[in-house]
Parts: sequence; C-alpha cells; structure tokens
Amino acid sequence: MRHLYSELREWVLTPPKQKMGKTKGVITLNLAFQTVSHEELASYGSLFYRARRKVVPEQIRDIATARTLAYWFMDDGSMKSRQSKGVIFNTQAYDSSDIRRLIDVLEGFGLEAWERRQSDGIQIYVSGSSYEQFAELVGPYVIEAMRYKVPLTRRTQLPKR
Repeated sequence: MRHLYSELREWVLTPPKQKMGKTKGVITLNLAFQTVSHEELASYGSLFYRARRKVVPEQIRDIATARTLAYWFMDDGSMKSRQSKGVIFNTQAYDSSDIRRLIDVLEGFGLEAWERRQSDGIQIYVSGSSYEQFAELVGPYVIEAMRYKVPLTRRTQLPKR
C-alpha cells in the first residue's frame, strides 16, 4: 500500500487510511487511499471495470508486461508451497473468459498455467516447472517488502565445495 501510494502520490487526494471491511462474515482492517478523478485514470477504470465489476480486457495480452505480472502477483498471488514452487493467482472474482485471457497472458510469457477449481471459484496455477522463469520475470519489479513471496529458485545441482 505504501509503495502504491508513493507511486501514485501526484494523483492522490488523501493519505492511506484504515478502513474496516467485512467479507463472508470476517471483519478485516484494510488500508485505502483515494485518487483524483482524471481522464488518464478514468481510461484504466473503463478498461478494467464494467458496471462496477472487475473484468479483463480483450487486449490484456497486448498491454501486459513483466512489471504487470509482478504487481499482479504481489497483490493476488502466492506460492502453493516451497516444495512444488507452483504459483497461484487468486482469480475467483473473474468469469471463465477473463480467466482464459489471463492464462493466455501467462502462456505468452512462456509459463505453463491452467485453471485450478476451488470451492469459492477458480484460481490460476502456474506450474512449478515454470518457477525459475517466473521468478526471473517478476524479480526485478517485486518490492523489498514483498520479496518473501518469491523465494530463491530451486537448486538443480549440488553447491561446489
């Protein structure tokens, strides 16, 4: 949150404030800030929201970069386990066509990815066999406070003595 606030500070009306939330009966404490209304920001809003619902635009594959992937992972991603090195993206809020577009983006980066059905919707799973490539792509853009989310790559050979 602090990082995004510093990146967007020219467009921000208020500093981050604590905000209570409730999801499925669980009370959460979140940080939020409000940006100004401006046509440059509004274009992103209209691209990624329709009728107040998050959507993945048709042209996402054309606009996604390694930095985009890193920010998405820092926000909605996690490791399945340190052993498998599989990466999970929480995409339960999206419909199947949006998820397919996101998988196409990942595959466009040369990553092996597929749907992973959960009781609350569908996640995207990136195979552990793609982990080294994934870590190389996002590594330069992951902020220090989120480095724990991208553990060191697996050793493929024993260290030299």
